[in-house]
Amino acid sequence: MTSSILLSHPLSSQLHLPKPRFLRSNPSNLSCFHLKTITQSKPFNVRLKNGSPNLRKFVLPQVANTDAEKIEEDALLVGEDSAEFVLSKQKISSWVYFTGILGVVLYILDVAWIDNSTGYGKVFIDALSSISDSPEVVMFLLTLIFAVVHSGLASLRDTGEKLIGERAFRVLFAGVSLPLAVSTVVYFINHRYDGVQLWQLQGVVPGLHELIWFANFVSFLFLYPSTFNLLEVAAVDKPKMHLWETGIMRITRHPQFALAFLWSRMKRITFDTTYSDSLMAGQVLWCLAHTVWIGNSVAVAASVGLIGHHLFGVWNGDRRLAIRYGEAFEAVKNRTSIIPFAAILDGRQKLPEGYLKEFLRLPYFSITALTLGAYFAHPLMQAASSRLHW
Repeated sequence: MTSSILLSHPLSSQLHLPKPRFLRSNPSNLSCFHLKTITQSKPFNVRLKNGSPNLRKFVLPQVANTDAEKIEEDALLVGEDSAEFVLSKQKISSWVYFTGILGVVLYILDVAWIDNSTGYGKVFIDALSSISDSPEVVMFLLTLIFAVVHSGLASLRDTGEKLIGERAFRVLFAGVSLPLAVSTVVYFINHRYDGVQLWQLQGVVPGLHELIWFANFVSFLFLYPSTFNLLEVAAVDKPKMHLWETGIMRITRHPQFALAFLWSRMKRITFDTTYSDSLMAGQVLWCLAHTVWIGNSVAVAASVGLIGHHLFGVWNGDRRLAIRYGEAFEAVKNRTSIIPFAAILDGRQKLPEGYLKEFLRLPYFSITALTLGAYFAHPLMQAASSRLHW
């Protein structure tokens, strides 16, 4: 949960979409068009000219057909390629800036909010605790306040960026959202076993721990489409609005809704769930997994608050995308689905050859390593939270 909230960010107002390439209206001219293009290339064309007539007769149409299929596939894409990471395009100076900015942000967060002797985090928690002695109420209020601030700033982003610029607004957004996120996480860790025990499945259901661990692992993998470019998250690169269209988006336009839908049916959970937009991706499955594992009223309160945020987020996110990109977003929406594989089964989406390679990229390997690290760091997180006495 900590990683997903820290990495979450609002949608930006800029995106340089790739210019669509359209096919000729006359299919009979397609092969000739690409054949001419191919015969102009070297040294491939030279080898063909020097080869036998039978070789040219066989190879050129095959290559032309393959090239035509690739162009037809690319012409359909109006969004961006998810998790694209070209090492040669990376600047060492940018990642040095990223590391420095991250260190400064964490230091300020510690002094101004986390440290009980200098920060206001404990004052904030104490103020909410004075409203009610119920940990469920405090937990719900924390998630509600975070949701209002987070989604509220996201909705005001276009206006804010026009007034103060993209990078300045990102700093403002992070400066307000991060302290509230930390308070919510720390309070949940410290009070996760308070409240009324509704069910007890730990040590009772064989394999439940492994299933819950796998669900959490997958939730963070589906978190990452919102933050493929960490340099934008830290405002090293100018923040942009991204309309992703490859990878998991081909299977389901709202990954966390899909996972939550399948999970709720599998576990027969009675309350409804849905996916938040990419600002809070990863949280729904996290909520369900932890609620099933802990099984008490505090976990339910936290999940209800966060899932309610997601319900608003999916509507608000789609609304802003539709306003910003109009027909481009409608095109992506029309050839994707919320329910997994639905668009594929009814023919609106076709998985390209080598589809799984869209996941074999450095950003996905990096988030895998970070997710495993976060799992093994759970004892450290719990010990650090308990020392704050929030």
